[in-house]
Amino acid sequence: MEYVFSDRISTLKPSAIREILKATSQGDVIPFAAGNPAPEAFPVEDVRRLSAEIFADDPITALQYGISEGYTPLRQVVFADMQKRFGVGTADDDIIITSGAQQVVDLTAKVLLNEDDVVICEAPSFIGALNTFRSYKARLVGVDVEADGMDMDKLEATLRREPGAKVIYTIPNFQNPSGVTMSWAKRQRLYELAKQYGVMVLEDNPYGELRCRGEDVPAIKTLDKDGIVIYSGSFSKILAPGIRVAFTIAPKSVIAKMTVGKQASDVHTACFNQMLVYRWMTECDYLGHIAKIRDNYRERLDLMCGLIDEKWGDFVTYVRPEGGLFIWCELPERVDMLGFCRAAAERKVAVVPGTAFLMQPTDTTQCIRLNFSTPTREGIVKGMEILGEMKKDY
Repeated sequence: MEYVFSDRISTLKPSAIREILKATSQGDVIPFAAGNPAPEAFPVEDVRRLSAEIFADDPITALQYGISEGYTPLRQVVFADMQKRFGVGTADDDIIITSGAQQVVDLTAKVLLNEDDVVICEAPSFIGALNTFRSYKARLVGVDVEADGMDMDKLEATLRREPGAKVIYTIPNFQNPSGVTMSWAKRQRLYELAKQYGVMVLEDNPYGELRCRGEDVPAIKTLDKDGIVIYSGSFSKILAPGIRVAFTIAPKSVIAKMTVGKQASDVHTACFNQMLVYRWMTECDYLGHIAKIRDNYRERLDLMCGLIDEKWGDFVTYVRPEGGLFIWCELPERVDMLGFCRAAAERKVAVVPGTAFLMQPTDTTQCIRLNFSTPTREGIVKGMEILGEMKKDY
């Protein structure tokens, strides 16, 4: 049978990162292309104990259908935690628990976008979000990322040029893939521009808890007096990505529409997983656990950056991130970036070509993305030695 696929999916290409990970999944490949938490970052003993307690104390709630907005105790504790620690969430906001932060992007697109609507994204940006917007036939417009976040002058020019833009999508903390953090001054200006031009902001913050150095920068959502910011948070990087629990805090009317959209997608996020997160937050030292993750990643980040400086020197340029999972390295113009990535793969080092994170197929870049959380420390050393040897070929 000849299959005729929908317009939404027929032109959508697989995630380049996922394809790279499949192709390089052998045990002898050094995974600089991934974005997985370090295995030692999982609180395995807490999860094992809490899981047993849930099935001993309340198995029916864990196994039964739940409400689409999410497990009420979890919603309450997350909302209170976000207000207390980060100043995110007001009386005009509500919260919904989602099946991963990727679903927040999907629900945002589902409730706000029509075909050909404009989404303004950082260039480069997270491929998962870009593909979600593409699946809704949105038109992506990129704004360059600088060392301190999105170029605000170019953002303003884009808003003037695209007066009907619907959403500004940003990852302000340790941006994927660039690793940069948006300054407070730029966050304030972004909010004012969004307000002036009547555009919603999707603030995606999966890495904010992974700060290794420097001071936290307040969320854009803390400025939101006008109900224009949708804030996305996740437990994937601080607890475990496999449980697929995330959340969004947004104006109540937006959450109401997202709830309807979620009912058409997965009905509700798995109840057991939500109960697990709730008990972890209320019965365990989750802040202490986050502090340990930060210490772990600080060591790995310093190790990789030190080796980049030692093995590559001025062969690449990069902005040293203050946290997150990724380092964005720019190769010299004389280097065939895609050829470099292929050559690295042949030497059993997987890196992601920067073209995976661009808006349009015709866009070009000399950058590659490296991840420091997934490989072992020994793998980081070996991988950078291999990449350092490759420098001689160029």
